Amino acid sequence: MPRKTPTIEIAAENKQILLRWANSRTLSKQVVDRAKMILDSEAGKLVKQIAMELNTYPNKVIYWRQRYIELGLEGLQDKPRSGRPAIYDDTFRNKVLERLSDPPPDGLATWDGPELAKELNAPVDAIWKVLRTEGINLQRQRSWCISTDKNFAAKAADIVGLYLDPPLNAVVLCVDEKPSIQALERKTGYIKTDSGKIIRAYKSTYKRHGTLNLFGALEVSTGKIKGKVTEAKKREDFQKFMDEIVAEYSADQEIHVVLDNYCTHKKNEEWLAKNRNVHFHFTPTSASWLNQVEIWFGIFSRKALRGASFVSPQDLRQRIAAFIERYNPDSKPFKWRKREVKGAQLKDNIENLII
Repeated sequence: MPRKTPTIEIAAENKQILLRWANSRTLSKQVVDRAKMILDSEAGKLVKQIAMELNTYPNKVIYWRQRYIELGLEGLQDKPRSGRPAIYDDTFRNKVLERLSDPPPDGLATWDGPELAKELNAPVDAIWKVLRTEGINLQRQRSWCISTDKNFAAKAADIVGLYLDPPLNAVVLCVDEKPSIQALERKTGYIKTDSGKIIRAYKSTYKRHGTLNLFGALEVSTGKIKGKVTEAKKREDFQKFMDEIVAEYSADQEIHVVLDNYCTHKKNEEWLAKNRNVHFHFTPTSASWLNQVEIWFGIFSRKALRGASFVSPQDLRQRIAAFIERYNPDSKPFKWRKREVKGAQLKDNIENLII
């Protein structure tokens, strides 16, 4: 007769863990199967039936059942294996991290896996293992920008206040320029890679047809953009653009303009004296990200410029105008949710992040 599986009692807290293990997609197959063996045993299935369903041997089912009875959940883990102790232990890991904190060899900008392996006289695989374990990626980089403006809090509060609670019946505009937009001409298309994926591609050679400058004014309450393409970005060009913007509103309309600290935005006292309904608000030093029009410039670059080809400056000019015309009917105001910038987020030594 088939051998019946003796009854196993599973505590409620253990059963939840075993069910999670049995349905896991990340744990090893061995752990998943062992959890199923215990759960099936509790359900009264035969040893032979459990073995067939899990494509294993009845003796294995009996072994892991007995381990669970004796040691509980810990019994379902592998025993420590005998053999040569690990060469690349915590001491080796600390050496890798310490070396990353040192300047790289002469002629190199940063450390990489092969250079660390050469420096520590270790296999490169051992280096990569440490880096993967610690979550260190030596190739990916990000930039940071922290304002050193002594009046940062006051200036930032002024601008964010305009976004969140503007003066009654006032218009808030974010103004800036995107300079030196290149009219590059080159062939583009689609190619199929060795992996079978189809991606956008462009020819490595190109023709330059000059550059143009784009002034942009974002109306914060509606998200609509007003733009003007120029060949230069001098103070006179900025003032002419502002003349066109101000002319679209009534003379008694209060207009608040958010600007960064670029030189053409300063020393406009004469122009402001003629336009007393206009008030300039400057972002703190190194904090132009407070200007919402920068968000729109990012959208514009991604959707209208990246991967594009222009046969002339006029072609580029028409593309800019077409994009603005297409963007405005569906425009929406941006939700201001920039996170707080803290200098404490930066660490000058990798050991400060890991240890």
